[in-house]
Amino acid sequence: MQNLLPEPPATLLPAHDEADAALADAEEAGSDEAFAEVAADFPTLSAAWAALAARAFAAGQVVPAYAYARTGYHRGLDQLRRSGWKGHGPVPWSHEPNRGFLRCLYLLSRAADEIGEADEAARCAQFLRDCDPAAADALASN
Repeated sequence: MQNLLPEPPATLLPAHDEADAALADAEEAGSDEAFAEVAADFPTLSAAWAALAARAFAAGQVVPAYAYARTGYHRGLDQLRRSGWKGHGPVPWSHEPNRGFLRCLYLLSRAADEIGEADEAARCAQFLRDCDPAAADALASN
């Protein structure tokens, strides 16, 4: 059966040059403290929360990873809505400013799975695939 309704347009989050520069500096510094400072200075930047979540997850700190990923996910949802997203439709991985939100969604799924929240893990994994299958594939291959 073919869906005759057009798909909503892709949602593209705005770039934030100052926050992106601070995040690049944190990556160069390579410390949790540097990433935490970026998250504190730019709390709406999902990419900073995703970096904190990834670092915590890699260190075996699943609960902090879950908390960081959930924070970045919710901050990203707020930004998506401000950018016209109506709760569905593509959020392309190819658009760099979207990647922080998509990374948070991926890491939230992984952390939820690790703490036994199978339903949440599955919902987040499906939501990621619904946003952009390329995001799910790229993140799973890392």
